[in-house]
Amino acid sequence: MRETDEGTMIFEPAELSFVDGETVRLVITNAGELDHEFVMDTVEANAEHKELMARFPEMEHDDPNAVRLQPGETGEILWTFENAGQYEFACLMLGHYESGMHGPLNVTKS
Repeated sequence: MRETDEGTMIFEPAELSFVDGETVRLVITNAGELDHEFVMDTVEANAEHKELMARFPEMEHDDPNAVRLQPGETGEILWTFENAGQYEFACLMLGHYESGMHGPLNVTKS
């Protein structure tokens, strides 16, 4: 996750795909100059979380589906994708989602 020279905030890769039942270790690096977070959830749950973050921008998380990183930091999420469906990964910090920092997370049926 990082910012581009044009000011867009991005994840690389921009899309993730897995199979239900698959367990993965996601290694996430903040290669940008700002704090960022990586949160996996449904689009609806991320929208609710984003609204909460707008009201309480300094709130800390301890969720197994998320990691918040300072510039240069690397973190990991160990996750088993149990249900097929369309999900999303995003940075829900104030203004980051709107700057392009989100992408589809597809879980297909095995």
